[in-house]
Amino acid sequence: MPKTLTTEAKSRERGRPREFDIDQALDKAMIVFRQKGFHAASMHDLGDAMGLTAGSIYKAFKDKRSLFLNVFERYLSVRNADLRQRLAQFTTGREKLAELLQFYLDSARAVEGRTGCLVVGSAIELQVLDDDLSQLVSEAVMRNKNFLASLLRLGQEDGSVSQKLDTDTAAGLILCIAFGMRVVGKIADVKDEPETIKLVMKLLD
Repeated sequence: MPKTLTTEAKSRERGRPREFDIDQALDKAMIVFRQKGFHAASMHDLGDAMGLTAGSIYKAFKDKRSLFLNVFERYLSVRNADLRQRLAQFTTGREKLAELLQFYLDSARAVEGRTGCLVVGSAIELQVLDDDLSQLVSEAVMRNKNFLASLLRLGQEDGSVSQKLDTDTAAGLILCIAFGMRVVGKIADVKDEPETIKLVMKLLD
């Protein structure tokens, strides 16, 4: 059953409370934040995308900052659920890392790629975000790095990743590559995806 929020209608024709699906509204706002970033996304842009008046957005989410927090949380939740579902199909740490790279390549392709990554885009804006938002984004980036390190350690345990590898250093490098894919994806598709994954996986030998 879809979650809904009731807001005061701004339309004279209706003159009654208006209901909307909050997840759908957040997904529409998400596209704007991904394309423009937090500061460049205006309330007019967000209202047009969400199909809501500024008054309705303020009533439901208080302000743009609160809306962004809700969008950011949903973005992480949906992305992480999709990634973990894909990784669950594989057994070894090496296989999971290869699939993770493919996940980033898929995300950097075509319309999805041009829209951009909310985490990467927000990290680029980090210095102009307030302290709390900056901390939120930094923590999301560090969780990504720690997750990569955990997959590398899994690979060392199952023998698919070299025991000589410094997992923290390698996790940082792979994170840079994965985030770089999303940056490049704003402009064009990454060429020769299989070869790209193969080159990165050589780091694990």
